[in-house]
Amino acid sequence: MTEHDEAADVRPRTLAWVNRQLADGERIVGTEVLHGGITAEIRRLTVGTRDGGTRDLVLRTFADPAFAAHAEGMLRREARALAVLAGTGVPAPGPVAADPTGTHCEFPSLLMTHLAGRTVLDDRGLEARLSPLARQLVAVHALRPAERPPVFEPWTTADAVVPPDGADAAAWAAATAVIRRPAPSYEGRFLHRDFHPGSVLFDVASPGPDAPRITGVVDWVETSWGPADLDVAHCSTNLALLHGPAWGLRFAELYEEAGGVPAATARERLHWRLQDALAFAGAARSVARPWRRAGRTELTTRAVERRLDAYVTALLDTQA
Repeated sequence: MTEHDEAADVRPRTLAWVNRQLADGERIVGTEVLHGGITAEIRRLTVGTRDGGTRDLVLRTFADPAFAAHAEGMLRREARALAVLAGTGVPAPGPVAADPTGTHCEFPSLLMTHLAGRTVLDDRGLEARLSPLARQLVAVHALRPAERPPVFEPWTTADAVVPPDGADAAAWAAATAVIRRPAPSYEGRFLHRDFHPGSVLFDVASPGPDAPRITGVVDWVETSWGPADLDVAHCSTNLALLHGPAWGLRFAELYEEAGGVPAATARERLHWRLQDALAFAGAARSVARPWRRAGRTELTTRAVERRLDAYVTALLDTQA
């Protein structure tokens, strides 16, 4: 593929905007679509440098009309989060430039630095990855930024929950009743808010006897202030859908073992975990699609719905 073809993968106005962020003598020599996201297009841009080398950047573009109304707020939030994270020890991209209103680009966009590593969604090696995931989330929650991000917003309500076809009706009624009650009080923490295996990069180039090394945490568009249990819950739900309900339950245990501080009572923890899990009831199709593109072809919408049903039941069983 020629240099022209590579650069043409980026829309013309966006390409011109990206070029204005480069140093003199630099040019884009390659692009690659990065799969796994739901709300935005993600591309890796390879930049040729004056000395003949290359460096990589990442471009996030909100081109889907379904998310356009939220793009400005999400990109501004991510750019602020990346600035806060710089120098904290949490491995996150660095912000390069932002066009959250789409003034200079065809669509709202964010340009950031590229991190080594890749997401790993396979069942193989999962157990070794869970403890690093838990420790990384504890490190995120330990941050105390001078300016807090916006307070979290629930992603569903009791009235909005529609159980998947064939789900255990009694279990879903009981779960819905839990989140219908007032939310527990909580100690606020800095939240990633979309922390799960698809937003964490691992070093897969240097396998060894030690636990896999995390090289980056990405996708900070939902950064919020709220209960640590919400991040734990979201990662747990994703693990349950990707690998089975037992792994979702296990992650919550590992988070506490790593020094994380969840809610004080089992009832409070159950509220936050069901608050997250029930939000997936209408989203099985959208989360399954990128997982299949990433190689998990067995994760059909129906398979994800069955795992969600089993996970909701398993969460309720922990209180039996």
